[in-house]
Amino acid sequence: MAAPDQKSSPAQTLESVGRGAARFVDAFGFGAHLFFESIYWLIMGRSKGQRVRAEPLFAQMMVIGVKAIPIVSMLSVAIGVTLSMQGINSLEQFGAQHQVVFMVALSVTREFGPLITGILVAGRSGSALAARISTMVISQEIDALKVMGINPVRYIVVPALVGMMIVLPSLTLWSIGISLVGSAFYVAPQIGTTMAAYFTQVNASIDADDLAHGLTKSLIFAVLITIVAVVDGISVKGGAEGVGRVTTSAVVHGISAIVLTDMIFVFMTTG
Repeated sequence: MAAPDQKSSPAQTLESVGRGAARFVDAFGFGAHLFFESIYWLIMGRSKGQRVRAEPLFAQMMVIGVKAIPIVSMLSVAIGVTLSMQGINSLEQFGAQHQVVFMVALSVTREFGPLITGILVAGRSGSALAARISTMVISQEIDALKVMGINPVRYIVVPALVGMMIVLPSLTLWSIGISLVGSAFYVAPQIGTTMAAYFTQVNASIDADDLAHGLTKSLIFAVLITIVAVVDGISVKGGAEGVGRVTTSAVVHGISAIVLTDMIFVFMTTG
């Protein structure tokens, strides 16, 4: 008996692309719904008898922000020094190594500060949030909250989202400062200047618009990290293996969203 006809390879590819696009649109729509529902509960929670409490908000800020300061500081110094070394090496070919301060200050403030901090927080806190939510889904804690009349978005998502939106710009500002300090310790002896002269040149190289550019991006990254982690966490299937999968997905999707959004943001603001 003849075997049934198999789908051709192009048809299978087209079907796979279509299914992937449908999943993306569904996840994007769900994420947008979560964001606006979080804003609704943040504003209207008190009048609905389910106000957003300060305790879980400060707990999220502690976990996301304060405990991330050591690793953010260490990598920020490394980024500042690396940019300085590469900048001096490249610019001295044109006899312009003294312009390295301008290059480092602008690069760190507008790009590397928010980008590196966002990626670090996505890998550290985004994955933890996805693991927590997926565990709650598997253990049916989300359903228990609904039975008790507690809205899960207000109880879980809003503190994480607001905490992330407060802490990530703060961490970004810290990262920018630490990167510039690390750069100063390398650049000042290399180009024969003082630390005071270095920071005077930094002050002349960047303005409030540059700082606003970096902090605005970090605010957008904060929303992306939280929403991606929640969407991935809720989509968990299976047991402990499923938790591992969504945790990995949250990191991959979060970092991808940050890099792509950064590219779009730069294109829209500099094009």
